[in-house]
Amino acid sequence: MAAKRGDGPKKQSKQTNAAPQPAQEQAGEPPLSRERIVATAVEMLDAEGTAGVSMRRLADRLGAGAMSLYWHVDNKEQVLDLALDQVLEYRAPQQAGEPRDWRGDVAHLLEDWRAGMLRHPWSASLLPRRALGPGILGRLELLGGILSRAGVADADLNAAIWSLWNYVMGATITRASFDLTDADMAAAQQRLSTLGERHPTLERTRLLLDNDWDGTFRKGLDVLLDGLAARK
Repeated sequence: MAAKRGDGPKKQSKQTNAAPQPAQEQAGEPPLSRERIVATAVEMLDAEGTAGVSMRRLADRLGAGAMSLYWHVDNKEQVLDLALDQVLEYRAPQQAGEPRDWRGDVAHLLEDWRAGMLRHPWSASLLPRRALGPGILGRLELLGGILSRAGVADADLNAAIWSLWNYVMGATITRASFDLTDADMAAAQQRLSTLGERHPTLERTRLLLDNDWDGTFRKGLDVLLDGLAARK
């Protein structure tokens, strides 16, 4: 895990002889809490990305003094950890017993993961640099449990989990990076057509016009799951 970089004072002791907690600076604001801090941080990250979040700006958005935040969180790094874990937590109902359709369960888990990162584009770039929190660890535990109960051997389980992780991350980052209009794609395909002798397969399949991101994700996932099924 990466070392944390503090950007503010450590949380003060909450013993009886500690200084009283600062009062809210703006009348009418709800009480400050870790949950409210994290929810507000997610809103700011969605709007401005990681560069737009600082403890001072977060405090201003919450209508609180900057020092008040340190009663609930240690620093900005912890806020980012908590925000990331919140948006990646899997909240679907848990199924008891053996999965009736392990492939469907895996597909739902991973499609939900990808959709969550696309709703919060900052999360895909932030995830590789953060400590894994209980939300994402719970998702990985659920994935590992489904695969294990479906018959994937322990010797193959880590490779299966990381391969699916890599697939979701790569598909999400690629989707988030491509923001081409229909006209852009048509122009790119037209340029490719002039190079048909050099790229006959790409020209034939009209790769640069294919924007079925959801369908492509599911088809690619089926290929990976076919490979896992063959090893069971």
